[in-house]
Amino acid sequence: MSRPPVRVAVTVLEETSLFELAVPCAVFDQPGYTLTLCGTAPGSQSAAGGLRLETARGLDALDDADLVIVPACVMGTYEPPPRLLRALAAAHARGARLASLCSGAFVLAAAGLLDGRTVATHWMYAEELRRRHPRVRVDAQSLYVDDGDILTSAGTAAAIDLCLHIVRRDYGTRAAGETSRRMVVAPHREGDQAQFVPAPARPAAGGRTGEGLAPVLDWALSRLHEPLTVVELAGRAGMSTRTFGRYFAREVGTTPLKWLNRQRLTRARELLETTDLPVDSVAERSGIGTGDGLRQHFRRALGTTPGAYRRTFRT
Repeated sequence: MSRPPVRVAVTVLEETSLFELAVPCAVFDQPGYTLTLCGTAPGSQSAAGGLRLETARGLDALDDADLVIVPACVMGTYEPPPRLLRALAAAHARGARLASLCSGAFVLAAAGLLDGRTVATHWMYAEELRRRHPRVRVDAQSLYVDDGDILTSAGTAAAIDLCLHIVRRDYGTRAAGETSRRMVVAPHREGDQAQFVPAPARPAAGGRTGEGLAPVLDWALSRLHEPLTVVELAGRAGMSTRTFGRYFAREVGTTPLKWLNRQRLTRARELLETTDLPVDSVAERSGIGTGDGLRQHFRRALGTTPGAYRRTFRT
């Protein structure tokens, strides 16, 4: 006996992002699923760019949905209506799976459904989600988090990753592969969203570091390929290593060793993006040493490999 289709309800939020709204429509408008867009407020609703959206059903669509998807909301201005929060909580209580895309996690959190859970959202909104909902464990690196009955994704294109993952979970790898080919996207992307976070710049001279540390930082940045030590940096600053460590942490916000490793990783990212140097040469020029060491750094810090990073960001 063939299984019944999975009933998917996508909530149309006021001023919602058209991309995150379109993704579940593109993925789940296929055999094996029935797709319903449901309005979260009476009448037509506004969307980005001044469009007005009409939906055939309201929140009653959540009453019999197997999967409820909440797309991105407008940060800073959107307040989910209480009736939407109640409907989401009721759907979850009766056993429906819930999924949020990007900032849609704020809606699920407002409904009290994410307390004590590990969730994903766009890296730009991670701190705000932690601030508003301190009981939620925010994963600012993963493209998506599958917590069984609740699934959450990072920003924008990660919505595709999560929706394809749901197809893979429902109907297997072949079905997800066929869907990804139809959409002309990768069925599974390497790495996590840490690779898309801009590399942090060091504090500028005259900023938090003042004139005391700026020359030392400039000196170190010009010698990242050398085996620098904290003792050398402290000597350049005319301080003992202990005093230098305290001063560095206060002014830069981290330890000298962590700062060095971060700058070397940033240099490696720049070389991978802008040159054709072999991975071993990139590792040597950035001061990380060997290609194997660089791969370990990338896997630990960015969740990907140097080769995959270069294919993604080569300019």
